[in-house]
Amino acid sequence: MLEPSHNHELPPIPGKRYFTIGEVADLCSVKAHVLRYWEQEFSQLSPVKRRGNRRYYQRGDVLTIRQIRSLLYDQGYTIGGAKQKLSSTEEKEEATQYKQLIRQTITELEDLMQVLNGHS
Repeated sequence: MLEPSHNHELPPIPGKRYFTIGEVADLCSVKAHVLRYWEQEFSQLSPVKRRGNRRYYQRGDVLTIRQIRSLLYDQGYTIGGAKQKLSSTEEKEEATQYKQLIRQTITELEDLMQVLNGHS
């Protein structure tokens, strides 16, 4: 993901839990109506909605928005291309998590085999 330290034009993300749409617009240099449009286009964006249908974004949402912004504005992707790039990135991250889980399971099974072989 695009961390704030890698993008000098965007301000750092404050350490709070929730951000309003106006705060996110400022943090990501994107207008609020663009954020609302991106919510419809990108399934990865789903801010919490509370009181009067007000949106509250979390840090992960802000990072995703910055990544979308970079894909569209800096790297020249279309909306469709950015969607594909984000889903392939998610799939890679998911595959990496599964690989780590499998490695951990193998290690645990090997340890268990050593214990069982040592006691038989």
